[in-house]
Amino acid sequence: MKWRLGLMCAWVLAMVLATAARAEDTVKIGILHSLSGTMAISETSLRDVVLMAVEEINASGGVLGKKIEPVAVDPASNWDLFAEKAKELIVKEKCVVTFGCWTSVSRKSVLPVFESNNALLFYPVQYEGEEQSLNVFYTAASPNQQLVPAAEYMMSEEGGGYKKFYLLGTDYVFPRTANKVLKAFLKSKGVPDENIMEEYTPFHHQDYQTIVGKVKKFAAGGKACILSTINGDSNVPFYKEFANQGLTSADCPIMAFSVAEDELRAMDVPPLVGHLACWNYYMAIDTAANKKFVADFKMFCKKMNLPGGSDRVTDDPIEAAYYGVYVWKKAVEKAGSFDVDKVRAAVYGMEFDAPGGKKMMDMKNQHTLKPVLIGEIKKDGQFKIVWKTPGLVKPDSYSSYLWPDKSKIPAPTGGPK
Repeated sequence: MKWRLGLMCAWVLAMVLATAARAEDTVKIGILHSLSGTMAISETSLRDVVLMAVEEINASGGVLGKKIEPVAVDPASNWDLFAEKAKELIVKEKCVVTFGCWTSVSRKSVLPVFESNNALLFYPVQYEGEEQSLNVFYTAASPNQQLVPAAEYMMSEEGGGYKKFYLLGTDYVFPRTANKVLKAFLKSKGVPDENIMEEYTPFHHQDYQTIVGKVKKFAAGGKACILSTINGDSNVPFYKEFANQGLTSADCPIMAFSVAEDELRAMDVPPLVGHLACWNYYMAIDTAANKKFVADFKMFCKKMNLPGGSDRVTDDPIEAAYYGVYVWKKAVEKAGSFDVDKVRAAVYGMEFDAPGGKKMMDMKNQHTLKPVLIGEIKKDGQFKIVWKTPGLVKPDSYSSYLWPDKSKIPAPTGGPK
């Protein structure tokens, strides 16, 4: 009996030591994206591309000699559950960084969790601005890198010289605040109130018959366009109803801020030809680096038996999610530590090559310097790039159209405790 007890104790001790050794050899990162619910149409691919980046990094030796262990959770498009899952990743799983969120309401939900724990979130989706947390790095566009250039383009002779704007969005913080910025910009350019319409629908809204009827009436006199901040799977019935009522891009073009190649996979694309989107990356970028990124993502999805397999596409949030992992890796190696405060300091001013080209992290405001690209939908579900900035655009965390007096811009929140 003593012999057996001694053997069991030795086995338990060996297991404990082996587990401890594995823990010392790995570092956990969190992945916080909806894999179910209304936002799964957009967010699932971000989980997938973060896993691809992790596999690549582990294959090349990991980070500071440690292999990355990804911990993916599903907040299921439930904004309160986002906060619970964020806390689980930080407190229970001890993740040193988290990559995640799509909607601004999900980001707002988790922000207090990251700030109270001085944890780090890389947020990969364009947003409305009006925020600067020391606990978040924003790898996608701020309003002056998407919303304003898109509206400027639509007003220009090159973009069609539009004079009437229907602001249509999902009813939450991003569209509401984005449209505040857009209205302030349009009014600064002399657009009268009667030429600006504003309307919102709830998440997962499916019946757009009445709204499209209003759009049709609004556009009857010509020179009208839609600036769309509809998010998630509501885009499918919206574009379908638009086509059903006989409207085309020639009648009233849609400039979308949340429809990219990944969303187009779920739509009947031919009726959408000619409509527009404004992003900072497109799958169609014709460079060797981007072609490799696209091919690698398709191969990864096929190898992992992910839905869509080798037919998968890349888009702006996918690229931003992907290079966010590499920005974090580079900062950790520069800092020689996984410590949040040291990593944060190492990110500022970092220049790096992304699949879509060179980019740079801002020196101060947690955002990313990026080019701005406007694309036109093609019948194959890709975009033809019809306009782009000559170089990188510096991000504004607070819009100059809402904060003309920069001295009154709020100080950053969060940071070291």
